[in-house]
Amino acid sequence: MPCRRMLCRCLWVLWLLAALTVAVPARADLRIGDLEVYLNDHEVTVTVAALGTVASTYQEGIQSGIPAFIRFTIELWQYNRMWRDRLLVSKAVERHLTYNVVTKEYKVTFLKGESRPVYSTRDLRDAQRLLSEARSIKLIPASSLDPDDVIYVRVRAESALNGENTFVARMAGMAEQTFLQSDFRTIRRIQ
Repeated sequence: MPCRRMLCRCLWVLWLLAALTVAVPARADLRIGDLEVYLNDHEVTVTVAALGTVASTYQEGIQSGIPAFIRFTIELWQYNRMWRDRLLVSKAVERHLTYNVVTKEYKVTFLKGESRPVYSTRDLRDAQRLLSEARSIKLIPASSLDPDDVIYVRVRAESALNGENTFVARMAGMAEQTFLQSDFRTIRRIQ
């Protein structure tokens, strides 16, 4: 009897492993290609560019009218050697891409973090370029930071059809996410 129970457990584990290997998500196209942190005399600004914001698996959904979203979560952290790092500020930038089947136009709407007018184009590559670049995102005044503090920036980029970025959506290839962290920096310039 114990041998039969052990055999059932082994078969169950093998079935679970086989199910997990079959349910591998589609290859993620989304990645952060460029992250720049600027420390000028007035404020800390970030420029980020993501590659693959509109994945090939999204094409059919977008062409049928389902909106695609891209969200950048940009966080400024203070490094602490003997304790956990401290989050200083977090900012979200969210954009939305829709396709009008009648006029055959793509519209990029800026939802969070930016106040720009709606951009319309007939070229998908032009819409992708606008979706993927977040330029001159102001995080915090430089005067509010201690010049000797060590800081860094973390960026999380998420893209999804219909705004749903869950585990199930990522497994189905309808959502992606990626992370990137900048180098450590200080406000004080070394001379």
